[in-house]
Amino acid sequence: MKETLPTISRVSKSQHHGGDQKMMEKSNGGVVPYRYPSWFVIFASFNMLWFLMFYFNTDAFVSSKNKIQSIMNDYVYGFVSPQPKFMVPLESETAVPLSGEPIRDDDLVDRFGTDDQPEAVRQAEVVVSPNQSKTEDLPSQTELVGGNVSRPKPEENEIEPVSDPNKNETVTIEPVSENLSETKTENEIETIADQNRNETVTIEPVNENGSETKTEDPIRENEIEPVDTKLVTGNRTEPITQEDPVTEDGIEPVVHDLNEPVPRNESESDFDPCTGKYIYMHDLPKKFNEDLLIECDTLNKWIPMCPYMENGGLGPRLVNSQGVFPTNGGWFNTDQYMLEIIFHHRMQQYKCLTPNSSLASAIYVPFYAGFEVIRYLWDSDVPTRDAATLELVKWLLSKPEWKVLGGRDHFLVPGRTTWDFRRLSEDDADWGNKLLVLPETEMMPALLVEASPWQVNDFGVPFPTYFHPSSDGEVYELQNRMRNQQRRFLFSFVGAPRPNNTKSIRNQLIEQCLGSKNCKQQDCRNKENGEKPCEDPSTVMKVFQRSVFCLEPQGDSATRRSTFDAILAGCIPVFFYPGTAYTQYTWYLPKNYTQYSVFISEDEVRDGKVNIESVLQQFSQEQIRRMQEEVIKLIPKVIYADPRSKLETIEDAFDIAVKGVLQRVDKVRNDIREGRNPDKPPRSEYNTWKYRLLGTEEKHEWDHFFETPK
Repeated sequence: MKETLPTISRVSKSQHHGGDQKMMEKSNGGVVPYRYPSWFVIFASFNMLWFLMFYFNTDAFVSSKNKIQSIMNDYVYGFVSPQPKFMVPLESETAVPLSGEPIRDDDLVDRFGTDDQPEAVRQAEVVVSPNQSKTEDLPSQTELVGGNVSRPKPEENEIEPVSDPNKNETVTIEPVSENLSETKTENEIETIADQNRNETVTIEPVNENGSETKTEDPIRENEIEPVDTKLVTGNRTEPITQEDPVTEDGIEPVVHDLNEPVPRNESESDFDPCTGKYIYMHDLPKKFNEDLLIECDTLNKWIPMCPYMENGGLGPRLVNSQGVFPTNGGWFNTDQYMLEIIFHHRMQQYKCLTPNSSLASAIYVPFYAGFEVIRYLWDSDVPTRDAATLELVKWLLSKPEWKVLGGRDHFLVPGRTTWDFRRLSEDDADWGNKLLVLPETEMMPALLVEASPWQVNDFGVPFPTYFHPSSDGEVYELQNRMRNQQRRFLFSFVGAPRPNNTKSIRNQLIEQCLGSKNCKQQDCRNKENGEKPCEDPSTVMKVFQRSVFCLEPQGDSATRRSTFDAILAGCIPVFFYPGTAYTQYTWYLPKNYTQYSVFISEDEVRDGKVNIESVLQQFSQEQIRRMQEEVIKLIPKVIYADPRSKLETIEDAFDIAVKGVLQRVDKVRNDIREGRNPDKPPRSEYNTWKYRLLGTEEKHEWDHFFETPK
């Protein structure tokens, strides 16, 4: 027998309520349903009113109201927060194309050709908050471009107009009444913008047809107005200036009042990573750089230079025939005088390169002075050697950028030693040209592989080495490999004697090395069969890697490229003249030279008063270990990375050089602003080397090395 389930009757809500009401009436004897007393209703209403009044006047309500308003703007106006501006590289600022037969590396064309532009540089908008006062450090527009520029100045607490999206009319945002806490006090007026950034956003309303109507953003106080420009080549722009009066020679003399304030071309935005780092690069005529590379077969009478032009001046890639180099690349057969082209390519990839010269803190002049002068150093007359230099000066003087600081914010990177550009006479038998002694150019900072210890605007930078990494990992691998390197020899010397130089100590060094079982001597003299052993990077680097100490005497001049090859190998350098490294590369090497090197006076070696092996044997294993570690730490600072790539966390020699130039130019501006003459520092020029290295002009044991300025 099936079990019957109870039937559930579906009763409507009205029936339920009706039943409940009847039951209530029965329970109350037919009396009307219960009502709350009037005093309770009044009390509850008062509390509710008090709560609502309190809530609508709190920050929570205002914040939620602003958020709702922002959402409505997004929906109605199509508002989008502004993105940082991109500064698109110009066609003329891509890397220098190395056209011609010598260039055989396809990577160079891919990276430096016009089809592959450098990575865009972010340039944030210069914005000044309403409550920020005008500083005396800011340049006026007249100082920046040499013209009179007028611009509107906003009234205090002026509210930016916003266009109605449905009409082509301009409406003004009115402050809300006090009871909603929307009216802001002075300097607290808000626009619809990112509250975490100090930048003003202009709302771009949409017309009925869907096109955007942009309202002009008024120029804010203390904001630098962009310079009017005109198209020159490609996307390249230059300031429009009126023709300047010229002298009989066609050159306007540079007149600069050192007592006048000099503009500080710095952005005021704390959020701009390029603040104080912007560099403008002159677009020189090709005859000053590119054409010299095309004519590479004429640069040197004894050495064929065209192969070294491969890979953007890095030279041919090295074959690891002797197992000397790490396996992951970065090694090239680089000539020691390729700095100009390497630096130029690196500058084209510089993250703070700007096409607006009024923003620049420094200005780079990409003149290949070393390549230009080397063609005429030995058998040309003075006018021939000076022709290109004089033409460059004339070109620079015609540019408005020169007049801002009289060229003191411009800098050069000649690829050779300073002595190739410091001819003091008009005698054809004298060496070099006059690039660095002309009245105009001697005020420009110059980066050289060997600087003058007596010149305030000469700055030494490392010679290019064989190592040009493409990543941080390649640098770290080399450092770790050098830490674990087995070193068979206590010391070594790689070089050739100088029989015609009576002051050279190379003969004594070779004699002492050959007389010791703990020394390795690599003779660099060319052999009768034409072999040049020291032109093979593997041979040189192998000797350095197997040595604890590397002897570094003077070469044809005070400095040696060998110094930096030894550092790459983790070999402790031994110097005999303080001008070989200590007074040269003060941006790169520790001022306490005993941390990473050994100094033995060349006077004692020349007079036979010192035995080098005995001096080096006095160092304990712990001292050697500490010095080796300091040398290995220097490796990133003395290399130039491959321009076709980018190091992420490492500052190389290029980065340090740019930082040094910016600091130098900033000091010049400060000197002028404070009434000092930057061209004649208060110290003696004879003590320039001492002041940079030691920060003092007091007597020093090395004074006799620098008694006679050249």
